[in-house]
Amino acid sequence: MKKYVVLRSSAPADARVRPGLAGTRLFETLRHAATQPEITVERLNDRELAQARAEPEVRLVAPAMPTRLIEPLKSAAPAAADSWGIAAVGADKSRFTGAGVTVCVLDTGIDADHPAFAGVNLVTNDFSGDGIADVVGHGTHCAGTIFGRDVGKRIGIARGVEKALIGKVLGNDGSGSSEMLFNGMTWALQQNANIISMSLGFDFPGMVEQLTQGGMPVALATSQALEAYRGNLRMFDAIMAMLDAQGGLGIEPLVVAAAGNESRRDDNKDFRIAVSLPAAANDVVSVAAIGKRKDKLFVADFSNYMARISAPGVDITSAFPGGGFQTWSGTSMACPHVAGVAALWWEALQKQGIQADARTVAAKLSATARRDVFPADIDGTDIGDGFLTAPE
Repeated sequence: MKKYVVLRSSAPADARVRPGLAGTRLFETLRHAATQPEITVERLNDRELAQARAEPEVRLVAPAMPTRLIEPLKSAAPAAADSWGIAAVGADKSRFTGAGVTVCVLDTGIDADHPAFAGVNLVTNDFSGDGIADVVGHGTHCAGTIFGRDVGKRIGIARGVEKALIGKVLGNDGSGSSEMLFNGMTWALQQNANIISMSLGFDFPGMVEQLTQGGMPVALATSQALEAYRGNLRMFDAIMAMLDAQGGLGIEPLVVAAAGNESRRDDNKDFRIAVSLPAAANDVVSVAAIGKRKDKLFVADFSNYMARISAPGVDITSAFPGGGFQTWSGTSMACPHVAGVAALWWEALQKQGIQADARTVAAKLSATARRDVFPADIDGTDIGDGFLTAPE
């Protein structure tokens, strides 16, 4: 029997609704349309698989698949006084701090005792079985960029975030599974997250290796891994569609994901790879990485193309377990910049009396992204809508 991830539609929840909507006929209509995703992991034979797919509440069944950390590149650059990305996106001059916005980080956990997180209500959930502590440092680094407080230097975009959800969906070795990620997403929805940030990928090569180590021929293992990848892309799209259906109730979170680090422009400018899963899923805000050299911005050699937006992702200084700091590069570092600025836009829209939700905030991110900071001949597929910009 094989292991599968099963997506079902659970009973609708009356979590957080738009003011004045509860109790109305429109609310009841939306409420019944917007069921919440429910994830289970089941070992099924072929007959049981067919039966599961025939169940009326089952939206999708996909083979379980390994996930992995999008490995950052350690920088030779010294830790700066302030992380350069803060000023580059204009967060240092923004009137907004992310106050009242709930952000979720699905990653390798967090060093909850780091002084950069003092005063933040950290709600944690370990889906890996390794405990919430971050021994890798990746989750701590990403969280620091989103909402880290000043500790002798500024590292955080949205320093007014008071509540953060930390879901550990990658274990202490940096690996995880699709069910961990999907369970983390549904938990974030149940906890009323406004923004979900994830800097991870689905491990296609790792699945091929697992299958071949079990004695399967390489060609067949590759085909089965491709089947699992395709199934998990559809699963992600189905979950995103269910989240989108919650938009009418005002409970749709914005999902932001790193584009991936597989491109190799340093070897050949044409050695580029498009955004990988989960960034490739529908309605996910995918993020490319940008560096800065002599006051000029450039696309990182490793950054995958066809992302929706681009953000600082080279030589980014942020929090690291043990109370210190680390300077890393990767689309993993660019992703939390977007999550942080999204929190600023969320607050800004609310204060303007505009409904803040995934659609309106994503639209703001795209509409305000700048292309004039790049050379005129830059390939637009490398930068998406442009360079991330915070509200003033």
